[in-house]
Amino acid sequence: MEEKSTRPPEQSRRRTRHDPPSIEDAVTAAQGLTGNIDSQVEIAAQLMGLPEDEVRPFALKGSVPSRLSVARSAPIPSKVGRTITVERRSHRSLLTRAGGHR
Repeated sequence: MEEKSTRPPEQSRRRTRHDPPSIEDAVTAAQGLTGNIDSQVEIAAQLMGLPEDEVRPFALKGSVPSRLSVARSAPIPSKVGRTITVERRSHRSLLTRAGGHR
């Protein structure tokens, strides 16, 4: 006899959400991989699913260190030898795709 495999109700309601990275996140990731601006543009464009021409201004702007990005670190008294770094970044802007989707 063949049994049907059924999923529990909580698993059938789960959905995987796909959110592309913000342009700043994509450029930052590309900067971490390479120092070449053209390669950064290509990588960020592929991560975003956008043409390179739309990403290039953000990559060029991102290659100059921003004054808004501040990093501070302080030792944690209870955890000797560990350091936490807190960064503050400017507002994330989203770039819409050609089809009107985010």
